[in-house]
Amino acid sequence: MKVKITVNGTVHERDVEPRTLLVQFLRDELGLTGTKIGCDTSQCGACTVLVDGRALKSCTSLAVQVDGSEITTIEGMADGRELHPLQQSIWENHGLQCGFCTPGIILTTAAMLKHNPSPTDDEIRHGLEGNICRCTGYQNIVKAVKAVSAVRAGAD
Repeated sequence: MKVKITVNGTVHERDVEPRTLLVQFLRDELGLTGTKIGCDTSQCGACTVLVDGRALKSCTSLAVQVDGSEITTIEGMADGRELHPLQQSIWENHGLQCGFCTPGIILTTAAMLKHNPSPTDDEIRHGLEGNICRCTGYQNIVKAVKAVSAVRAGAD
């Protein structure tokens, strides 16, 4: 089956088997390995990408289901060599250790901030419930999201 998917601003047309998962398409077909395969059950959130601006766990979504959509992966967040503000804040606030979960957390947070630009600590924690981090304990992740939120609020 042929799909046409825009990924990080580039249109890709490919023939895929109907059972091809979106995470497989991104990693195997396009070589975008920032999208991680963690649990294969949508529990950990490491595979999260943005589909038309909404967070989606790509390990339980088929590539054919997003035909015609615009996908953003972690590779599409930075502007050239300049990190996206969320990436920079995670780095500056020590919101990562091993980094395996970080792409999914950043993309989930980007979608959350689009709908709630000034979340409380509880709202951030609730928004990240579908993303498991086994290293950080989330405190610095919450701190990083709050820092981005504060900068954005000051820019308005």
